[in-house]
Amino acid sequence: MTYDVEWITSSGLVDYCEAEAFMERRVQQIVQGKSSEAIWLLEHPPTYTAGTSARKEDLLSANRFPVYSTKRGGQYTYHGPGQRVIYVMLDLNRRGRDVRAFVKFLETWVIATLNQFNIIGEIREGRVGVWVKRPEKPKYPNGDIAEDKIAAIGIRLRAWVSFHGISINVEPELDHFSGIVPCGISEHGVTSLVDLGLPVTMEDLDVALKVTFEG
Repeated sequence: MTYDVEWITSSGLVDYCEAEAFMERRVQQIVQGKSSEAIWLLEHPPTYTAGTSARKEDLLSANRFPVYSTKRGGQYTYHGPGQRVIYVMLDLNRRGRDVRAFVKFLETWVIATLNQFNIIGEIREGRVGVWVKRPEKPKYPNGDIAEDKIAAIGIRLRAWVSFHGISINVEPELDHFSGIVPCGISEHGVTSLVDLGLPVTMEDLDVALKVTFEG
């Protein structure tokens, strides 16, 4: 079953606090039945955000960029130009009140989107987000193929309506991730579509997101 979902795309960089305020208002309207569900595509200025599981020791450069505490799930995440942030304000009352299934839905959506560019995204037990193998990099000491993270997922629910969501790296400054331990995982790297050798634009990714969304 599909539902009426409004797609919103913002040009320029959206302040993180302004984005949170918008989501708060929109989620409340959805809860009250006064507004449709929404998916918001945007970019933030360089920002570190701390989820509910964030550990202080994972913030390595506290003065590098603004740091915001947020009530989404997860640990520390970087947002910045060149990264597509996808905020999902979707009603799980209509989609099944199952948090695990919803996260799986988001993961599957990201993987299908990456597949539009012939990138194989994968999920790893105990590691949140979507990962890609990097066989061109040195193997890990245990002999495993190196892997880098290309997308992060962190959501929050209010009255079974979601907000926050997904970030996919298109062409961010990857060095900006070095100020944190992304999602608490230090033994793996971070990559992007352009870092993988694909001249993908933000608009290309947006088209792929809409084509593969099954909401």
